[in-house]
Amino acid sequence: MELLDKTINSYFDVWLGPRDPRVKGWLLLENYTPTFIFSVLYLLIVWLGPKYMRNKQPFSCRGILVIYNLGLTLLSLYMFYELVTGVLEGGYNFFCQDTHSGGEADMKIIRVLWWYYFSKLIEFMDTFFFILRKNNHQITVLHVYHHATMLNIWWFVMNWVPCGHSYFGATLNSFIHVLMYSYYGLSAVPAMRPYLWWKKYITQGQLIQFVLTIFQTSCGVVWPCAFPQGWLYFQISYMISLIILFTNFYIQTYNKKASSRRKEYQNGSTAIANGYTNSFSSLENNVKQRKQRKD
Repeated sequence: MELLDKTINSYFDVWLGPRDPRVKGWLLLENYTPTFIFSVLYLLIVWLGPKYMRNKQPFSCRGILVIYNLGLTLLSLYMFYELVTGVLEGGYNFFCQDTHSGGEADMKIIRVLWWYYFSKLIEFMDTFFFILRKNNHQITVLHVYHHATMLNIWWFVMNWVPCGHSYFGATLNSFIHVLMYSYYGLSAVPAMRPYLWWKKYITQGQLIQFVLTIFQTSCGVVWPCAFPQGWLYFQISYMISLIILFTNFYIQTYNKKASSRRKEYQNGSTAIANGYTNSFSSLENNVKQRKQRKD
């Protein structure tokens, strides 16, 4: 394993250049192998989990879901607060910020972004809960793609560009996750479900997040600084892929449902009208039959 790690590390060093020494020796960052293994195990569970649960009763998981979602809500809130304050303390430039000019604020950002990377491992549990509860319809291509790629992408970010311009997408995403995980936590309590109305707007917020991230990342391309350009182009490409997938999800989930509800309403109205007509016709037939019997 040690030989494998050295081989992979040397390949990455040739491909991407020297790593940021400030994260040397940090948990899970020294070698790529653990992150890769976690990702493979995640995909195996996604594939085998529903097969294992096929003939089993779904688990409720209600209590642990409340705790899990509350924990991720608080973690996301902590990361959002620390990122915003770190950016202000370091006087970060919105248009382009390199990775070595923020002083102590850079180290604050790096520490928070390590938690952001680690949270992507924790969030694998989102999918595992779907499997245990047999909510397999929620395990979409978008869901698996997003979860499997984020952990891997952020391993590379943390090793080569762990602060500077990398802060923006993580800050927006942490804020969105405060809203998202608080929603999921409350929805695990049946009594709260009638009062939860903002799920649709979470998806809209995610789409706005991706667009804003593309805009801010593009600023670093137009007005460059010492931040590596290759990372900016990669981030723009990844955000575009998420916009495509999330837009498709939004259309399939909300626009088609609204259209379906309108059709059901129209069909229901027709059925009522037809029911009235049919009843009236039946009444006339009954009257005629009685008259005929009397005659």
